[in-house]
Amino acid sequence: MNSSIVRQRFLDYFKLKEHSIVPSAPMVIRNDPTLMFTNAGMNQFKNIFLDDSPAKQKRVANTQKCLRVSGKHNDLEEVGHDTYHHTMFEMLGNWSFGDYFKKEAIAWAWEFLTDELKIGKDRLYATVFEGSKQENIEKDKEAFNFWKEYLDESRILFGSKKDNFWEMGDIGPCGPCSEIHIDLRSDRERKANDGANLINKDHPEVIEIWNLVFIQFNRKANGTLIPLSRKHIDTGMGFERLCMVVQGKTSNYDTDLFRPIIEELSGICKIRYGDSKKSDIAMRVVADHLRAISFAIADGQLPSNVKAGYVIRRILRRAVRYYFTFLNRNEPLIYKLVPVLIKTMGDTFTEIKAQQQFIEKVIREEELSFLRTLETGIKLLDQIISKTKSEKYKVVSGVIAFELYDTYGFPLDLTELILKEHNLTVNRKEFEKEMIKQKERSKSAGTVEAEEWNFVDGAKDEKEEFVGYDSLETEVKITRYRKIKSKDGESYHLVFNHTPFYAESGGQVGDSGYIDDNKEKIKIINTIKENNLTIHITKKLPARPESKFRAVVNIKDRIDTANNHTATHLLHYALKKVLGSHVEQKGSLVHPDYLRFDFSHYQKISDDELLKIESIVNDKIRDNISREENRSMPLKEAKKAGAIALFGEKYDDLVRVIKFSDSIELCGGTHVESTGQIGYFKIISESAIAAGIRRIEAISGTKAEEYINNQSRILKKINELLKYPQDLEKSVKSLIDENAALQKDIEQIKRTKVRNLKSELINKIKKVKNVNLIAEKIDINSADAIRDLAFQLRRKVENLYMVVGANLDGKANITIMISDNLVKDKNLNASQIIKDIAKEINGGGGGQPFFATAGGNDPGGIDRAIKKAIGYIK
Repeated sequence: MNSSIVRQRFLDYFKLKEHSIVPSAPMVIRNDPTLMFTNAGMNQFKNIFLDDSPAKQKRVANTQKCLRVSGKHNDLEEVGHDTYHHTMFEMLGNWSFGDYFKKEAIAWAWEFLTDELKIGKDRLYATVFEGSKQENIEKDKEAFNFWKEYLDESRILFGSKKDNFWEMGDIGPCGPCSEIHIDLRSDRERKANDGANLINKDHPEVIEIWNLVFIQFNRKANGTLIPLSRKHIDTGMGFERLCMVVQGKTSNYDTDLFRPIIEELSGICKIRYGDSKKSDIAMRVVADHLRAISFAIADGQLPSNVKAGYVIRRILRRAVRYYFTFLNRNEPLIYKLVPVLIKTMGDTFTEIKAQQQFIEKVIREEELSFLRTLETGIKLLDQIISKTKSEKYKVVSGVIAFELYDTYGFPLDLTELILKEHNLTVNRKEFEKEMIKQKERSKSAGTVEAEEWNFVDGAKDEKEEFVGYDSLETEVKITRYRKIKSKDGESYHLVFNHTPFYAESGGQVGDSGYIDDNKEKIKIINTIKENNLTIHITKKLPARPESKFRAVVNIKDRIDTANNHTATHLLHYALKKVLGSHVEQKGSLVHPDYLRFDFSHYQKISDDELLKIESIVNDKIRDNISREENRSMPLKEAKKAGAIALFGEKYDDLVRVIKFSDSIELCGGTHVESTGQIGYFKIISESAIAAGIRRIEAISGTKAEEYINNQSRILKKINELLKYPQDLEKSVKSLIDENAALQKDIEQIKRTKVRNLKSELINKIKKVKNVNLIAEKIDINSADAIRDLAFQLRRKVENLYMVVGANLDGKANITIMISDNLVKDKNLNASQIIKDIAKEINGGGGGQPFFATAGGNDPGGIDRAIKKAIGYIK
């Protein structure tokens, strides 16, 4: 049974059990400060479990694309080393929101596995919660008794809180869970050792395949558990593991989800899977990471150096490291596997098929970039090896090894492998200390402590309504609040019964403003969304939370933001018209002061094209097109009408459609009544931010007016300075050419001066213990010229030990150059020497063993520094 059939069987089964089949949410999460990626099937239903919004259907099922790179069994550095853990995986799940509970969840799980998929009943085990005396929770006898209808008691095992009690977080919905495990070992092995002894013992063939979570409690901030009035079911089954079981394999990587990728990889690298443990791990790593990277890019998350983008870049670079080291590949490889992935999964997840070219281009560029970084790292490692070989202890500092890991992507095992070839080792303890420090820095930077919600008058509204499309001022009541502690200090989150404040989402920044109860005025500094709640951030908690407040949005910022948001839609339209239909939005930022728009395009936009784009937008503004708005249109109907939907966004069944003539988009943001309100639109910059991704930054309204006026003032000033020439452009160009010619003459003078100085210094060489010493204070006022001089002398003079000082515009400069043979034979290190002598000029410096420089603010110490440097060879 192939994977597509297994997936469909699951969905069809639960459809017959009256479940609504819902699409997978994007793997990359927006508008949830607690998560960057969907890491479980329940994420998209979190607001229902938290009771922040009502369930639209009582029963749902789906297959959800997930990503995990940390937590139990999910350390990124371990993926590929076993046969059943992954970064990106599919989670099959069925949910009940206040409908059926344990009996049905257990019965249907059993029926699906044993009747639908014909999995051997004698291979299955179930675990149930053993209870907790500490928390006064009884063992889950209810689940145990239901399981007794299908399994012998010897196959129903009690598990600890660690394995059989699920919690969303420190506070919130939670409850016991029941895991279904399978024993895939041979009959002989099973007879010799009962599978019950291997449950949750990390045995590769005795594994969990399905977790049934019974959400029946709410954890309060003081740790107490309160029974929920409405109980829920949340189940999750690893699709890759299930396919392994159904297809009779002992490794997820042997299923039809991974095998085609590995076979393609094997063919490209000319290495057979199964020949070597190291190459097998590398192939599993590449096959796994290909999926994570491709799905993330399709959902709109590009590799970068921040937050979610950094996670994707880290995953990609890990795959590159493995094929570079163990598959002997030094050119891009991962992007070549994308077509195979799409053939395997593209029919179910059409977003990767629709963006194949884009995904391949982004991956290829990232691979090329990192391969160059690896090459630089290897050169650096060669220098470290050369230096360490000359030392008494043949041990490379763990701090340096960590720098190689952190900056150049070298895993410790790769560094150790290369060092071993030179009979060197790494100080592992130092490396591990640096790793711990990094994790602590990362943890403390992102630590946000949220206290439990306090409900005003013990009540809360079913739905917090946004009224800000029609009103920027309204009367509100606070329904709940909580205190937040972070590195930025204390703040408060307020939730209102309804609100005129727009919460940050869809690229648009959140509103600011204030609330006022006639006794105090509290500033709203930002508005965000969390689990379907609109949260208003303040630095102060109102003294009387139970009061009625007047909520007022900052009108100027809202108007400017609306101008820029509508201008963004018009820009999107213009880009498609000028550049082509391939243009897809890849990100945006709508701010009161400016707008930023990222989109797919594979080359720089010409000046003529930018003028056309700008002209189209301004034509639409002058046409003063009225906004057409439908706040509740069925999604299918909206798409049929031509509304642009973005990859990586999850839409409700009913959506808001914004139309300005031919520009039609699904959008929840704030917009102008008519385009004339924008006034004027001006593109400020166009640039590349990633492979196949361009960025335009622009301004509109009063900011555009200010920009034009400022440019006009500058132009007027230039005219004045040049005494109003007839042809300003020609005059400026003439000035530039004249300046370039003069600069050329100056450079020639400098080169002549350096050449003469080089001859002078060679004539002043002193022999000290067979070393050619140059130690002088020189008259050059350019650090680049001194560097050039040093390298010229390095090529000309053997056994060179050079230390020169100069006064550069009142600042001291010291340069040291040492011949390679002296670095090696006499254990001289320019970098270490410069750090020592820089103290004499009240400065600091660094460099390489053969060349180093220092700067300081005391030119009077140059002679002392030179004298101290000479002492190293006497």
